[in-house]
Amino acid sequence: MNLDLARWQFAITTVYHFLFVPLTIGLSMLVAGMQTAWVRTGDDRYLRMTKFWGKLFLINFAMGVVTGIVQEFQFGMNWSAYSRFVGDVFGAPLAIEGLLAFFLESTFLGLWIFGWDRLPKRVHLACIWMASIGTVLSAYFILAANSWMQHPVGSVVNSASGRAELRDFSAVLTNSTAVGAFTHTITASFVTAGVFVMAISAWHLGRGQHTEVFRPSMRLALATVVIATIGVLVTGDLQARLMTAQQPMKMAAAEAIYNTSGPASFSLFTIGSLDGRAEVYSIRVPGLLSFLAHGDFSQPVEGINNVQAAEVAAFGPGDYTPAIPVTYWTFRFMIGFGLLAGLVALVGLWLTRRRARRPVPRWFFAAAFAALVLPFLANSVGWIFTEVGRQPWVVYGTLRTADGVSPTVTSGTVLTSLIVFTLLYGALAMIEVMLMARYAAAGPPPPTPTEPAEDTGEPLPLAVAY
Repeated sequence: MNLDLARWQFAITTVYHFLFVPLTIGLSMLVAGMQTAWVRTGDDRYLRMTKFWGKLFLINFAMGVVTGIVQEFQFGMNWSAYSRFVGDVFGAPLAIEGLLAFFLESTFLGLWIFGWDRLPKRVHLACIWMASIGTVLSAYFILAANSWMQHPVGSVVNSASGRAELRDFSAVLTNSTAVGAFTHTITASFVTAGVFVMAISAWHLGRGQHTEVFRPSMRLALATVVIATIGVLVTGDLQARLMTAQQPMKMAAAEAIYNTSGPASFSLFTIGSLDGRAEVYSIRVPGLLSFLAHGDFSQPVEGINNVQAAEVAAFGPGDYTPAIPVTYWTFRFMIGFGLLAGLVALVGLWLTRRRARRPVPRWFFAAAFAALVLPFLANSVGWIFTEVGRQPWVVYGTLRTADGVSPTVTSGTVLTSLIVFTLLYGALAMIEVMLMARYAAAGPPPPTPTEPAEDTGEPLPLAVAY
């Protein structure tokens, strides 16, 4: 019970924290691009865009910091055995993330917040770009640490001390899993930020409010989402092949394929037996799973039973199968929610093209606003798939999750902290939504008296229009 409670607590805090991370990464870059457009052109629209979206970015950033700190405390609270095992490896990337990346991010963000009208324009612009670079670096070091759990490299396990010891830090940083996860996360972050800007812009445009600010915001968002969705598909395809090579059980569980099959089809929808081990009905795309796994429509994909037998031979008796229904459906929801967000943006890009002869229909504004939840759902279920699919390992092939939990912490203590954290995070969620809704509905600041406020209809500069 202690193990299950500890896993639930870490899952809740991690998924909640990850709601803010992609938006922070993507929105920081978009705000920096908006301010660049203002500095280059002097157009007051881009200054108003920068201040409006920058305010929402700061609210989200603050929430991400708070929830991230709580998450790290759990390593010592509920997962002390895990912390002892990975401490020598995790120490370097996490220290660099805190001392370099987060320091860079927070320092220059502070200068950006208080530097309006105090710093020269270009120096102030450099501050938001440095803060954005800091968010990206921070993400990379965190993902490098997590990727080591997925694919341990650059380390050896000392049998005498029972700990993993770092041998090659560069191997940890250049881990193929880390590179794949980073590119996938960054492109997903741009999808998240783009949909966020698209949804709020649609809300205002549907009411005919502040069109001079939200028309260019909408076009920027639509182009960002379409381009980033293509990036997500490409990087996701590369990740699937890495996953097949490094964690074949996760790929087999993603399709709930029990016996090796080649060519292997991909099921869009499946109804299975109550125990999940037999297929009753499914809709399939022939050969697609083989392509996802190997880049070849004819290659075989190992089944759960085959991988289970191989892992028993390699690691000893045990059940090495993750929760199949969870991995199966989270894999599909991740893809489905992401593609749907990209489709909405693609339709919007067509409807708002410059040669369009008709005004944008109101149904699109409603659809674009409703799409706000899609990238957050895709990010959450994607993270769940990544972590649940690795089970029963907390460090793949070297440390089982059951062996990483704190041996002296009682179930009552974990349950109490789980309830407290859940209530606290629920309250923070209400505060976040209230603040975001209030400032998003308030609209951008008024135009400066010396600059025209009307929409001139001129083409956007490259920095904004892509």
